[in-house]
Parts: sequence; structure tokens; C-alpha cells
Amino acid sequence: MATRVLQTSCSGLYQARNTGRAKGHVTAVIRGLSASTNRNREDSWFKSLFVRKVDPRKDAHSHLLAKKEDNNLYKIQFHNVKPECLEAYNKLCDEVLPAIHNDKHYPCELVGTWNTWYGEQDQAVHLWRYRGGYPALTEVMSKLKNNKEFLEYRNERGKMLLSRRNQLLLEFSFWNEPVPRDGPNIYELRSYQLRPGTMIEWGNYWARAIGYRQHNREAVGGFFSQIGNLYMVHHLWAYKDLQSREDTRNAAWQHEGWDEVVYYTVPLIQHMESRIMIPLKASPLQ
Repeated sequence: MATRVLQTSCSGLYQARNTGRAKGHVTAVIRGLSASTNRNREDSWFKSLFVRKVDPRKDAHSHLLAKKEDNNLYKIQFHNVKPECLEAYNKLCDEVLPAIHNDKHYPCELVGTWNTWYGEQDQAVHLWRYRGGYPALTEVMSKLKNNKEFLEYRNERGKMLLSRRNQLLLEFSFWNEPVPRDGPNIYELRSYQLRPGTMIEWGNYWARAIGYRQHNREAVGGFFSQIGNLYMVHHLWAYKDLQSREDTRNAAWQHEGWDEVVYYTVPLIQHMESRIMIPLKASPLQ
């Protein structure tokens, strides 16, 4: 009996000793890992002082994505009209805007003018092109200050509006330049607010994707903002009617690669909006 007690005591002592050694070993390992982690953090911080993390690209995205052969600048205007004034507003635009468009002393062209049909209601959208870039825009604005007819138009227009805003845009190099077309058509303006820093990525995907959307001549123009809401993209499409729009958009999914473009560009978008628009009588895009 005494022998058995002695053996049990010795066994317990042995186990306790081994357990203590194991705990000590684990503690030593943890301390070693902690010290190694701290050293890695210090090394990482130290190396960060000398490692360049910024893309050393030397050109702005506007130079990389815009057409270089045409020094065109675009202005898009959004006018929210008092509902009771929309008809009078449209008549005023039809009288005054073509006069500026046709006057050779103004280096600008009215690309299109519309009312929003579906989307933000009682809204007018005007798209202008300035051949010659910012100097052409400055010249036009300076001349309009002395244009009596335009000043009267602006005064009357102000009585009809609830709010207005605009953006200055460049056109993507891989998109069509908007040219006049016969109607009747409806137009869709799809506007995308991109995450900052993703414009180049968007352009790379759409340079390939636009080829999938040319079969029915639906592509009118593609633009990105320079002044106003930044990292904003506008795609302008033309369709015969809403059913034609539905059929054309569904047909794009039959082209190999379209699904990949959608998959990779959707995460770049913060917000998107679609407007279905009807051209006014004065619009070159009918």
C-alpha cells in the first residue's frame, strides 16, 4: 500500500514537472512571436519611409482618356423648370438656342436639347460642344454678355426655373462623336458617379465594351466630367422606343465578354441614374 502511494506521488510530481515545462515552453514561444511581430512592425514602418506606394504616372486621366485629335469641350446643363412653365420654357429655347447654334461668330454647337420623360420630371437637359476647348468657351461667354437677345432669354428663363446646374465634360476617345440624327428617337442619359481613382479602370473596360453596343447605332456619346461633380461619367444612347431599348440592351448579353465588363465595372460605381429624354424641336439629335 505504501509502495502504491509512493508511485502515485512520484507520478503526480513527474506530471506536474512536465506540465510546468510545457507552460514555460508555450510562454517562451508566445514571447518570441510577440517580439518577432514587433520587429516586423518596426521594419515595415521603417521601410515605408523609403518605398514608393503611389502610381508614378506622369499624365492626368483626362489626357489619357480624352480624344487628342479634337480639342472639344462639352457643357451639359440641367434645368429644373416650374411645372406650369415647361411649355413656355420649351418655346423660348426653340426660339433662342438655334440662333446661337447657327451663328458662325460663336465657336459652339448645340448637340442636343431634351425634356426628361422618365426620371426627374419637369427637367430640361442641354448639351453644348465648344470646338477649341476652354478658350472657345471663354470666347462664347464673353460674347453672350453683349448679346441682347440672349440676355432677354436668360432673364425670362430665370422666372421659369426652380434650380439649375451644369458640368464641363470631355469625351472618351473610344466613343462616337455625337452627330445630328433624324428621328423620331428617344434618348437615354445614363450617369455614373464613380469612386475616386477609378476613371482609368472604367475607361479600360469600356474601350472594349463599346464594341458590343454599336450594332443598332444606339451609341451617341460618352463623356466624363472635368468641372462640377467630379468622377462623373455620362453615356448617351438613342433608341426608337422603350421596347427597342429593352431588346437592344438584352441583346448585349449574347456577346461574349459583355458579362465580364458588367461584373468588373459595377464595383467602381457609387451611384447611377437613368433618364429617358424626348428631344425638343430645336435639337439636332432627333
